[in-house]
Amino acid sequence: LTQTLHKQRNTQPQSGTGDAAKRRANITGAYRMKRSADVTGKRVLLIDDIVTTGATLSECARVLGKAGAEQVVCATVARSAD
Repeated sequence: LTQTLHKQRNTQPQSGTGDAAKRRANITGAYRMKRSADVTGKRVLLIDDIVTTGATLSECARVLGKAGAEQVVCATVARSAD
């Protein structure tokens, strides 16, 4: 298990941000790859505690894909109806 992403800027908590479009706007560009991380050609398991709109998972998966991940699979502990 390796941490490959780094949150490069502070964001408002997603839980109080509002609808899906506002959550996407809030999180876009917030994450980057750690310098020591190399996911080129690898399958990556992305884990988050809770998913509501999927904005955070989508942004993280986008960053991983841009860095060369072959496949990104997302897993969450819970789904919110919010």
